[in-house]
Amino acid sequence: MNKIENVISSLYKIPLDEPLGDAMHAKHVYFELVVVEIKTEDGNIGYGYTYTGGVGGIIICNMIELYLKPILLGQDSACIEKLWVEMYKLLHYVGRGGIDSFAIAAVDIALWDIKCRIAKMPLWKMIGGGKGFARAYAGGIDLDFTKEKLLQNIKLYMSQGHNAFKIKLGKDSLDEDINRVKAVRELIGNEATFMVDANYKWTSENAIRACRELEKYNVLWLEEPVSPDDIEGYKKVASKSSIALACGENLHTIFEFENMFKYGHIDYPQPDASNLGGITGWLKVAVMCQAKNLPVSTHGMQELHVNLLSGVSNSGWLEIHSFPIDRYTMNPLKIDDGKVFPSNDFGTGVIFNFDVLNSYLFSI
Repeated sequence: MNKIENVISSLYKIPLDEPLGDAMHAKHVYFELVVVEIKTEDGNIGYGYTYTGGVGGIIICNMIELYLKPILLGQDSACIEKLWVEMYKLLHYVGRGGIDSFAIAAVDIALWDIKCRIAKMPLWKMIGGGKGFARAYAGGIDLDFTKEKLLQNIKLYMSQGHNAFKIKLGKDSLDEDINRVKAVRELIGNEATFMVDANYKWTSENAIRACRELEKYNVLWLEEPVSPDDIEGYKKVASKSSIALACGENLHTIFEFENMFKYGHIDYPQPDASNLGGITGWLKVAVMCQAKNLPVSTHGMQELHVNLLSGVSNSGWLEIHSFPIDRYTMNPLKIDDGKVFPSNDFGTGVIFNFDVLNSYLFSI
C-alpha cells in the first residue's frame, strides 16, 4: 500500500504576454497555477494542478491544506475513486461545484500521476489507449483585438500548424461580431473548421438572432450562447438554429452535465479537468458523452487534456487555450497538421519546469 505521507500545495501567478478579454470576464492580465505535490511513504511522488483566470488561487491552496490534506494523510494513493468521493462529501455543503471542484481536481490529478508512474504507463494508455492523438483548434481570447489584430493572430495560428480556429463574440453590436466572423472566414477559407464563443453574454432571443447570421459562415459550433445556468435557454436556442451548441467549462459537477443533457441541449460537451474534480470527474463525463453518442471535447489545460482525449474513443476537439500553461512544462505542445500527440512519459504527461516556474511563486 502506498500510504500518502505529505500533500504540498503551491501557488504561482504567471503574467500573460498582454491583457486578454472576452464578453463576460474581467480582463485577464495573469493566470494562477495551483500545483499539488503528493508524496507516499514508499517514495513515490505525483504532481497535480488546477488554474484560475486570476482569482481564487489562495483559497484553493488553503482548502487543500486545511481540509483535504488531513483526510488524505495515511490513505492509500491507489484508491482514487474512494478518495474522490470522500473529498466531495467533505466539501459538498460549502463548495458544491465551486472552489471545491478546483481543489479536488489538483489532488485527483496528482493521484493519477502516482498511479501511472507506479504502473510505468502514460496516462493516455492507462485510461484505454483510445485514438492516440487529439484534433486541436486554436482558441483565442481575442474580443478586445481590433479586426486587423484579430486577423494577424489567426495568421500566427496558421503558421503554427493549426487548421481549426475559434474566436470570441460579444461585442456591443451584432453587426460588429458578424463583421469579424466574415473577415476570419474569408482569411481561413471555407474548408477550415471555425468555431465561435459568446461567453454567455446573450439572452436566448439574442442568441437566436445571432445564429441566423452565423449560419451563413459555416460555423461548426456556437459556444456558451447563454448562461450555463439557463438550461432551458440552450434548448430554446437549439430548437431555432442549425448551429451546434458547445458548453462545459462552467459546468463543475457531473450532475450539472447530466442536467444539461437531460433538460437542455449540448452537441459538444467541453469538460475541464481543472474544475470538474480532476481526471476522475472528466472521465465520468466522457462516459456520459459516449452513452449519448456525443464526442467529448475540452476547455483549456491542453497539456493534460491532450492525454485524456488521446485515451478515449469518443474524442472531439482539444482547445489550445490562450493561457499557455504548457510553456512552463518540459514538453510544450507541438501542432502537426491540426493534430497533437500525447506524452509517452510515465504519469499524466505534465512535467513542470520548476526552474522557470519558480520565479512566479507566490507566497501565501
